[in-house]
Amino acid sequence: MGVVNVTPDSFSDGGRFLEPEAAVAHGLDLVAAGADVLDVGGESTRPGADPVPADEELTRVLPVVTRLAAEAGCPVSIDTSKAVVAERALAAGATIVNDVTAGRADPAILDVAAEAGAGYVVMHMRGEPRTMQRDPRYDDVVGEVGAFLVERLDAARAAGMAAAALAADPGIGFGKTLAHNLALLARLPELVEAVGVPLLVGTSRKRFIGAVLGAAGDTGAAGDTGGTSGALGAELPVDAREEGTLATVVFAVERGARLVRVHDARGAARAIRLLDALRRAGEAA
Repeated sequence: MGVVNVTPDSFSDGGRFLEPEAAVAHGLDLVAAGADVLDVGGESTRPGADPVPADEELTRVLPVVTRLAAEAGCPVSIDTSKAVVAERALAAGATIVNDVTAGRADPAILDVAAEAGAGYVVMHMRGEPRTMQRDPRYDDVVGEVGAFLVERLDAARAAGMAAAALAADPGIGFGKTLAHNLALLARLPELVEAVGVPLLVGTSRKRFIGAVLGAAGDTGAAGDTGGTSGALGAELPVDAREEGTLATVVFAVERGARLVRVHDARGAARAIRLLDALRRAGEAA
């Protein structure tokens, strides 16, 4: 799943693709690089992000969704938590709703997705983007995230969605500490078994990668001023996290993820292709 951020403030590439022509060109480039799905979003969900009015979100995403649905040759997902945005984007050609609130922010979005026969991704998030990183705590992060996803999948089915239309996302970085993120990835097979639907994992360029690699002493990226991440010390900047992202992509797919959401489709597609070759060689042996 290639990320198309039509926003001025997303943590990785905010502002680069705010204009429709730039966003469409970027989406087509992602497909050429190996993306199988495009995820178009008009509201940043980075930690601390402010909400965007529905009218503004629609102005950002509708021209992009319309063009990509017609030209990209792959499914287009709308990354939104608003029913009205989902409805208009689906009418414009999107076929998947990727909802970081899992239907809690605007429950009508469940009915919209069900009536359209669209795919629907439920994601776990503690709180909301503005507050999610304020001292998140869990007794058992894997068990609690899994139970939440199962409950929201049940809500989606109750709204009329077919099991084959659903996927689940543990929400790496959404109301989780470094330790929580690592635990979710390490125990991914437990989540795969718990949810019973395809699992989507989004780790691309996220802060925990910069924290782990910075703590390991890898702070030599050009222009890196060190940054801080609590007790971990130096943290790699966003543009130096691609190798770490690829490690998490391969790790997640090997442990059962069916879809990975990334900014660099070429690197992820190549890594997964090589992983598939290694699997086939192992099966042949």
